[in-house]
Amino acid sequence: MAYDAVKMKDWQIAEAAEANMPTPEEWRERMKLEKDEILPYGRICKLDFLKIIERLKDKPDGKYIEVTAITPTPLGEGKTTTAMGILEGMGKRGLNVGGCIRQPSGGPTMNIKGTAAGGGNALLIPLTEFSMGLTGDINDIINAHNLAMVALTARMQHERNYNDEQLAKLTRMRRLDIDPTKVEMGWIMDFCAQSLRNIVIGIGGRMDGFIMQSKFGIAVSSELMAMLSIVNDLADLRERMDNITVAFDKKGNPVTTGDLEVGGAMTAWMRSTINPTLCSTVEYQPCMVHAGPFANIAVGQSSIIADRIGLKMFDYHVTESGFAADIGFEKFWNVKCRYSGLKPHVSVLTATIRALKMHGGGPKVVAGLQLPDAYTREDLGLLEKGLPNMLHLINVIRTSGINPVVCINRFHTDTDAEVLMVRKAAEAAGARCAVSTHWADGGDGALELADAVKDACEKENEFKFLYPMEMKLRERVEKIARVVYGADGVSWTPEAEAKAKMLESDAKYDAYTTMMVKTHLSLTHDPSLKGVPKGWALPIRDILIYSGAKFLCPCAGTISLMPGTSSDPAFRKIDVDVKTGKVQGLF
Repeated sequence: MAYDAVKMKDWQIAEAAEANMPTPEEWRERMKLEKDEILPYGRICKLDFLKIIERLKDKPDGKYIEVTAITPTPLGEGKTTTAMGILEGMGKRGLNVGGCIRQPSGGPTMNIKGTAAGGGNALLIPLTEFSMGLTGDINDIINAHNLAMVALTARMQHERNYNDEQLAKLTRMRRLDIDPTKVEMGWIMDFCAQSLRNIVIGIGGRMDGFIMQSKFGIAVSSELMAMLSIVNDLADLRERMDNITVAFDKKGNPVTTGDLEVGGAMTAWMRSTINPTLCSTVEYQPCMVHAGPFANIAVGQSSIIADRIGLKMFDYHVTESGFAADIGFEKFWNVKCRYSGLKPHVSVLTATIRALKMHGGGPKVVAGLQLPDAYTREDLGLLEKGLPNMLHLINVIRTSGINPVVCINRFHTDTDAEVLMVRKAAEAAGARCAVSTHWADGGDGALELADAVKDACEKENEFKFLYPMEMKLRERVEKIARVVYGADGVSWTPEAEAKAKMLESDAKYDAYTTMMVKTHLSLTHDPSLKGVPKGWALPIRDILIYSGAKFLCPCAGTISLMPGTSSDPAFRKIDVDVKTGKVQGLF
């Protein structure tokens, strides 16, 4: 029975559903896992990836379902809610279904965005654990990442204080001659703290460190988080851990975590992070939580590891891509699937009437402010003008050879005429379309969606990548810009083009994947340009190099790795019931 999602807050729905949530032992029996494959953490558990994948290695994979969205309003259009809805709808149909989503960062949880757990009756539980650290993966990443900075800054201090002979005798180190003006890495913490974007460290005497400029990023922006999402196993993670570029020496050569001899200890901190955490929907379909990388500088996906065991454990496995289809789906398509070797069966494009109206020229939508009336009253003209954004992204998915299903995530203010207009447009573009009310009605409201997804999974597709790895970096960027974003071409700053030529001339970068960096609020680099803009070129100003993850990140605009906390953050509404110890106010 669905909860009253209009009257109840998400944390209240979660609290009610958690009263009957399966225990780790009940999950083990239900999912037919061996006793040592479950690692209990209170009322949740981790899954021992290495043991499960070894036992099930010869079992055929299930169907692979990806969830993405049209270009969203700043409020988001419900990708996670839709993913939970698919799990619940397929569960209502009696299918063996499970999934995986990303772990949320404490920064957005305590700021504007909230926990990204879905919502209403399409919600992940247990909500408090999910929202506030879960089983400690982010903490382990913080410790591993900051250990690299400890190694770097201590090394710089010792090299300053000792000559070469003393350095070799007292520390057993060779001189790395690190350039303090070319330190790439910074420190991380898991909150939005704009005051830590630019800092000075080492103030004091000679024993108090090395004085230099430094910085903090949010934990999920760490290259270690990106690596966790794309490695295939622990051995893969360990190999990459020595290759992270932390700085450059005074001759311009990279200084890596391997040079600092810290990669092994970093891996030790992260040894248990390779095991996904098992949670569930409020209707008790299993859903793993694993990895939580940025979707602009990184891949924005839950892990390959979780997908690998999910496809063995479930007949239908659902995963979600961060941001809209021009970013999240593109990276799922050309990066995650390339690394994993897995072939998706269907992509679900989440669409809302309000976002399509925004693309049709509707008033500005601002997170935290009341939604303008234009989005809650019928306006077929405004809606029709916004449909090209959805149609463009349907075509992007079709270009990959994947079967698209459009999910109309229906709000109670959407009219039948508006829903019919979107359905007709989607079907005319060659996509299946389903209307879903999972937020209000849970699995009962997602039956049409579940049936459409199941039907699409049964059809053969001709999945293919957008470009071969042999294609040079600038050609890849040009193809992504034209085909995925709808640009007329790419404009490079002289500095960015020189860097691209340097990277193209070095064979070691041929195996690096292309990780585009741009706003998620537009198909272009400009968040204010809605719909499907015409007659523009994508400007590339820089290329970031992530040598552990093996990413080359062309930047179409500025990017901050440390978000800021807003004037009305979510933490003002979060509290604890002192009688029960239960957290209230999460959303």
